[in-house]
Amino acid sequence: MRTGSEPVTARSALRARFWLSVWGLVWAAFGTAAFALVGQPGWAVACGVLLLLVTLDMTMILRHIRQGPHYQPGRDIPPYQPPDGQPPYPGRRGHRRP
Repeated sequence: MRTGSEPVTARSALRARFWLSVWGLVWAAFGTAAFALVGQPGWAVACGVLLLLVTLDMTMILRHIRQGPHYQPGRDIPPYQPPDGQPPYPGRRGHRRP
């Protein structure tokens, strides 16, 4: 059911993002090593930069996971409800575009 407050109360699938980061980390490390061994320093540096970015993303994901159920909800935590009596976005009471 849509409440109109989805952008405000959206939650990320942190476990899925973590495993995608692991996948990216493995491929970036493999690419860095493979291009360095083949003698392609430009591509090795590009994969190394990607490896750094994936590592930074993974640390942020792990930080959010460790912060607890507010940032990583389980199946037993219900979705947030919008505050009663207030529109989800200020200044847009009942206005809907066709």
